[in-house]
Amino acid sequence: MIKGVNRQVVEVQETDCDYFEKIMFFVKPEYASLSEGKIRERAGMIAAKAGSVPPTKIKRPRWTEAVKIGGGVLIGVVLTLIILVVSR
Repeated sequence: MIKGVNRQVVEVQETDCDYFEKIMFFVKPEYASLSEGKIRERAGMIAAKAGSVPPTKIKRPRWTEAVKIGGGVLIGVVLTLIILVVSR
């Protein structure tokens, strides 16, 4: 129990995550009557999700960016040539 807090606390120490050593959950009073097993199971599920890498940190291959830029340049060149041929 944390000093000065009158709530049920669930502590998950095995997070399987590089970011967190342990995670503490404060149970809402209306759910404090649930069985400890259910509460721990739900806390474990949430803790497991916390270990995934955020989408902003996922590295994409550099060649995909090069293909996108190259495709845009190619479309620009083709459109320029079409405009030059049509305007003559």
